[in-house]
Amino acid sequence: MSVANGSLRYALLAVVAAAVVFPFSRVASGVCVVAAVGVIYFHRDPARVVPPQGVVAPADGKVTVVREEGDRLRLGIYMSGWDVHVNRAAMDGTVQNVEHIPGANKLAFTKDAEENERLRFEFEDYTLEQIAGTFARRTYSYVDPGQSVARGQRIGHISFGSRFDMVFPPEYGPDDLTVDVGHRLYGGETVIAPQRSQVTGDDEAAADAEAPDAADEPARDASASTASSA
Repeated sequence: MSVANGSLRYALLAVVAAAVVFPFSRVASGVCVVAAVGVIYFHRDPARVVPPQGVVAPADGKVTVVREEGDRLRLGIYMSGWDVHVNRAAMDGTVQNVEHIPGANKLAFTKDAEENERLRFEFEDYTLEQIAGTFARRTYSYVDPGQSVARGQRIGHISFGSRFDMVFPPEYGPDDLTVDVGHRLYGGETVIAPQRSQVTGDDEAAADAEAPDAADEPARDASASTASSA
């Protein structure tokens, strides 16, 4: 089973603690071993099949926030202790900035969590945020400014419960979402909105440009008939 980058050290600490306390208490040692297994399970990093189109969920968890902020749409995902905590890019793009923002450490599933410490990934026109909670105070980035990432690519992880937010590009609105509050998401697999060209209408424009002009068809047919007759 694959685990998040750098997370095995937490399990190693629990194993070392188990060895230290074993001569004094087998029960305490056993608890430490169980904790080590729990840490590995928590930081699991399963492979995901990225769908061919659409904006994908950047994190596992349950949708808890959908709201408009000016001309932007925010989607908030609560990650419980049972969810995979490896985070992924929702769209193709280039990382413009990775910024650590100090803050509080309030419960991740409450509105107060919006004042919490976070790690912000800024792309050309959308933003992803790892938001720390009461127990989750360690955020990790796998990417650097200037790096191009593909939709569904791993960009980081956060340890021990938290929240993950996405602020969409300005052309997206609430009606474009394919999920709502209460829906469960799987990072890199669940489609949360159509691809950009479907929202902006670029697909229709491209189709119109490629389609033959119906008004020209009779003229071409008539020319062909004339040539045949000659």
